[in-house]
Amino acid sequence: MVKHIILWTLKEECNTDQVKNGIKKNLESLLGVVPGLLEIEVVTEKLPSSNADVMLYSVFEDGDALKGYAVHPEHVKAADTFVRPFTKQRSCIDFETK
Repeated sequence: MVKHIILWTLKEECNTDQVKNGIKKNLESLLGVVPGLLEIEVVTEKLPSSNADVMLYSVFEDGDALKGYAVHPEHVKAADTFVRPFTKQRSCIDFETK
């Protein structure tokens, strides 16, 4: 399995519940749509000690499934419409687990 975790910092003017809820709804709706995507969760409620605004936690069958997710039309549509326009910074880590 491959885990894919992203942290986003939103643009100041975009750090609203409406934007965060749009990111969450549209990315989580990819479960059952993107082959090899086993789990997906978007966290928008954070503790004050956090230095990111939104987190994506996802699990894939393998590295090929993660590659397929990156270019899947529904993922690209969600990212281009509901994520990228609102983000200032993105950090990502991908790793394999047993």
